[in-house]
Formats: sequence, structure tokens, C-alpha cells
Amino acid sequence: MKNQILIKNAKIVNERSIVEGDILIEDDIIKSIDTSISIKSADINVIDVEGNYVIPGAIDDQVHFREPGLTHKATIETESKAAIAGGITSFIEMPNTNPQTTTVVELDKKFQRAADTSYANYSFMFGGTNDNLDEILKVDPKSVAGLKLFLGSSTGNMLVDDPKVLEKIFLSTDMVISVHCEDEDTIRKNLKTYTDQYGEDIPIKYHPKIRSEEACYLSSSTAIALAKKTGARLHVFHLSTGKETSLFSNKIPLKDKRITAEVCIHHLWFSEDDYDEKGTLIKWNPAVKQKSDREQLWKALLDDRIDVIATDHAPHTIDEKKSVYTKAPSGGPLVQHAVIAMFEAYHRGKISIEKIVQKMAHNPAILFDVEKRGYIKEGYYADLVVVDPQNPWTVNKANILYKCGWSPFEGTTFKSRITHTFVNGKLCYNNFKVADTKAGRRLTFNR
Repeated sequence: MKNQILIKNAKIVNERSIVEGDILIEDDIIKSIDTSISIKSADINVIDVEGNYVIPGAIDDQVHFREPGLTHKATIETESKAAIAGGITSFIEMPNTNPQTTTVVELDKKFQRAADTSYANYSFMFGGTNDNLDEILKVDPKSVAGLKLFLGSSTGNMLVDDPKVLEKIFLSTDMVISVHCEDEDTIRKNLKTYTDQYGEDIPIKYHPKIRSEEACYLSSSTAIALAKKTGARLHVFHLSTGKETSLFSNKIPLKDKRITAEVCIHHLWFSEDDYDEKGTLIKWNPAVKQKSDREQLWKALLDDRIDVIATDHAPHTIDEKKSVYTKAPSGGPLVQHAVIAMFEAYHRGKISIEKIVQKMAHNPAILFDVEKRGYIKEGYYADLVVVDPQNPWTVNKANILYKCGWSPFEGTTFKSRITHTFVNGKLCYNNFKVADTKAGRRLTFNR
């Protein structure tokens, strides 16, 4: 017998429209969408969402779940649980773990670990280095989300700073190449200036001066020039400056773009004015910068020069984060609060719900060729999220699910609440309670 769930009285958000209707889930698939679906069966589970929004589960194209090797900070299990509580039903995880995901052997181990423990759907980026081109060429493009290159400082030897190697990689793969763009030489010079003045305990307000606009623009413009030269498919992660937005186009549909861009929640939410209150808790690479940068990022997001909203979820323990500047690691936990933060932006009149869905679900699916996810369509996997737009709650330690136990949003009251999350047709989250159902599956790609 098929497992059926009927979602009644939904405001269904899909493909730039909102329509009222019902959704019938059969096993893991959206079976039917209609203005009214009536099935008389004792076996069907009917969930009346009472006019709340139903959106496709978000696809987060950049997370760091810290497994293997850094599991005192996070695990695939703990962070995927937080993700589905936050309406993120699929994630793409980064390669800078320990050991790094720079060999096919380590990649396969990650996939196995996720198969055993993940609450959300999953894939991984394969990491490029100055000396692993042979391993890159072994990777089946249909089996992974893409290739990740760090063009700014990163864990271990993952900084790719040899121009000849970089060009060879760009010429050698058809995979989407996602890049972290910050010029390392510029950062080192800036850092020396401030360590000469302050030693190890540099005031956090200088972080955006050290990891500066110049460092970001120089690196991203160089990567884009190389992509244009080689014809590589390039995706630039976590834009943080207004200046960089000029490098991207909105003149062609996303499916035809060869060069795309992402912005992260923290660069849309925080500015340098927040360093006094939040300190190193909002230390990210690239740095949170000026209000003017934030406004230009919003503008580029809304006019479609920026294609995707993601989190760059990168947890550290609170003790690690509270170290002096030069010792405090960059990154913070975001997957549980990202979708709701964007709904808060909707309440403030900055973005429509349709646009949120486009940037967090549809566009990642298009950009990475994700199969049958990212939309509410008949025949697609039933990754669905119910959002009540008028159900306030405050982020506190009692409702944070991250293993690290803290959030940069602690104390923030959000007007909207995620009430239900379905992953592959299974109700995995319901009003602050995560079901003990690891329904996540490996993402597949139409390539």
C-alpha cells in the first residue's frame, strides 16, 4: 500500500506565483496539485495548513558540516537535522574537512557517511588543490555537485594559488567550478599592517579592512576573466562587496549563464555596524562589510545579477569563536535560520516570497542540474516546507539545534515560523520537533 499525505488549504509558492490549493503526496513523490483534492480513505494522512505558505525545500549550495575530522564542531547528522528544521531539505557540502575531500576515496567515504546519517538530501563538492588534477579528472560529473576551489586562504593545502594549475583546471573539467575569491597577497599585507599595530588582539572592526573590498574584487575579477578565456562554467560563492556585483549580468536566463553568483544570509543581514555587539561571532571570510555593500548586494540579488541565496554554514565552538582576533576562526552556523531570516526580509518589504523561493530553491536546482527537486511540481520529489508568516518566536539556546549550541541570531524574534518540513514525502519536522527519520537521499543530477 502506498503512503499518502494530503496537504490541504495551502498557499503554494512556485515559479513566481502563489496559488491556493492542495498537494497530494504519494510515497516520495508529489502525485497531484489541484485547487481541491478530496480522497476518502482511512489510510491517508490529512494535514490542514490553514492558509499558510507551502514552498519547495531550499537547496543550500554551500555548507560546512565538519565531518570527517572536525566533529567537535558539527556532524552531518546534527547539522542536517538543523537544516530541515530551517526548511533546507538539500545541501551541498564543502571539501575542507580533515582529511580533505580531494581524492575519490575520501569523497566516497563522505557519501557513505551521509547515507547513514543525513536527515536532508545531500551532495558534496570535490576539492581542487595545486597538485590533484589527476584526481579531479577521475570524478564523474554526474555523481557530484561540482568542483570547489579556494582562491583565498583555507584549511591545509586547499589554497589554489598557482596560475598555471588554475588555468589547467578550468580547461580540464565540465563541472561547475565554485570559487571562494579573496586575494591572499592582499590579505597578508593588510594583516601585517594591523598586527604591527595591535599584535594578536586586533579589534574585530578591522576585519573588513584586512579582508578588504580590494582583496575580493581582485580575486573574483581574475577568476571571471579566466572563465571567459577558457569557457569554464564558473560560480562565485558569497559575494560580499558592492563592487563585485558589477562583474555579473542579468541579460540572459540562468540556464544559459556561464558565470553565476551567490550571496549569503550574513552578507544580506549584518553590516560593519554589528561588530560592536556581535564581535567575532560574525567573523566570516569574506568579511561582513559596509551598509552600502549590503544594499548593493540586495539590489543585485533582486535584479538577478546574483542568482542564489545560500548560508556558508560553518560552525565553530563558542570558545573557539571568542578567541582573540588572529585565533578566532571565521564562520558561523546558519542553516536553521536562513529561510526564516529571508521571510523576515519579506516582512520588511525587501523581497517577495516568490523571489525567496526562486533564489533558494529554483535557482540552485537549475544551476547545479539537480534532478526533480527545487520546485512544487507533479512527479517531483516531495521536499516541501510549510511556513506560517504570523507566528513569532525568538531564537534562544533552548531551540537551537546546531551542535555548537549558538547562533548569531540569538535574541532575534522572527515573525514567521517553519511548522512542517517534508523530505522525500516523509514528515520529518513538525513545530520544533525533528522526527527520528533520516529521510535524506543522495542528490542526482541531469547532466
